[in-house]
Amino acid sequence: MRRSLLGGLILFGIGASVVGGWAPLWQVRASATVPVWSPVTLEKQEGVATAGAHGARELYRRTFEIVWGRVKEKYYDPTFGGLDWDAVGRRYEARLAAIRTESELYALLQQMLGELRRSHFHIYPPGTFLEEGDPSERAGTVGLDVRVLGRQVVITRVRAESSAERAGLRPGFIVRRVGDRDLDRLLRRFSSGWEPPARRRMRMARAVLALLDGEPGTRVRVQYVDDRSRLREVELRRERRGGEWSERFGNFPPMPVEFEAKRLGDIGYIRFNVFVVGLMERIRAAIREFATAPALIFDLRGNPGGIGGMAAGLAGMLCERPTSLGTMTLRSGHVNLAVFPQPNPYAGIVVILIDEHTASTAEIFAAGLQELGRALIIGERSAGAALPSLLERLPTGALFQYAIADFQTAQGTLIEGHGVIPNIEVPLTRRALLEGRDPQLEVALREIARRLPRRGDVRGLRKGGCG
Repeated sequence: MRRSLLGGLILFGIGASVVGGWAPLWQVRASATVPVWSPVTLEKQEGVATAGAHGARELYRRTFEIVWGRVKEKYYDPTFGGLDWDAVGRRYEARLAAIRTESELYALLQQMLGELRRSHFHIYPPGTFLEEGDPSERAGTVGLDVRVLGRQVVITRVRAESSAERAGLRPGFIVRRVGDRDLDRLLRRFSSGWEPPARRRMRMARAVLALLDGEPGTRVRVQYVDDRSRLREVELRRERRGGEWSERFGNFPPMPVEFEAKRLGDIGYIRFNVFVVGLMERIRAAIREFATAPALIFDLRGNPGGIGGMAAGLAGMLCERPTSLGTMTLRSGHVNLAVFPQPNPYAGIVVILIDEHTASTAEIFAAGLQELGRALIIGERSAGAALPSLLERLPTGALFQYAIADFQTAQGTLIEGHGVIPNIEVPLTRRALLEGRDPQLEVALREIARRLPRRGDVRGLRKGGCG
């Protein structure tokens, strides 16, 4: 068994119970709450067929004991918030005898972990991630991203040259059905539970993306409502998801990577979809490139997190004094997420865009800089899933993600279950999408213009800052 302390620090990557469309990156099977990159079906991984009934039962028992024991040993709160974890273990262990397949085992383990009512406790079955070969050759997409707005699943992005674009789909269209799945029923399934509403909406969006995407070359029928309120249906072809993928890092699997740095007039704009080591130098180079820009926008909408240490490293390029983004509280002590200023930190206005799919490391970065007075946060309340976690390979080949610490900002603000509250809340609406507008970015640009002493002139601004 191998545990992975990612990045020399800890993974703040959002896990399955918060499943969210990181633009759209990780996807979730509609029948489970785990992010998936791979269309491989779980049935191909069933243990009884390959190991024999007796061997499978022993395998399942060992796997159960490891999962329960890791939580018992590593959970950051020794009181478990009043939950009797020993009793929980006995109750679920009694159900092991009835388990016949790996899918049943993983469902049982996930249900047991759900008793903790925390993010970052998840079982990822074998085949969940594209861990071998070239993932760009095996991941198929129709080219859509979606969000749940109110009680509707709305298209928020259509990739250029995708089958969805060729079929005439546009941002603002409402998705009613994917294949034989009625999305109204799926919405009702996600309408209740212990998770904050934002996380439930994120899980719903990812479940829809999992239905839309799959093996390259396969097809899926999509029923939708267009901009004239007409109910339509189209068959879309899933095409190879090209582009860049991150390197495997410990037990952290390859992920599709998106990065964009450009100028909006004289304002710097940086967007990246996940905190992975391979993007660090590009982000740093972009910050340096925009050194003379009067303001810099970080677009973290849809960013699910990733390697925790990157947040403090990037903050060091924006702060002129040593400071902290917050503290991780483990079972046996505390770890300070310290910020060390880099030479010639960026001195202009910093704005961070967030939404309900912004999570984990992205939340740490936004909340820490907001509290330090260094960044203005605009958009929607974030996912509220910010627990440092580890990934461990289980005897069945599944990956087990478990939180080992709580996180709070330097002033003691908890993000888990609460999210980052923007300084200026700007909801995303279907009308804006149909009009081809980005209201959150528009407000950011207006706010920057209002705050600049003279547009395009960084002189006279308070330098660096951070507390």
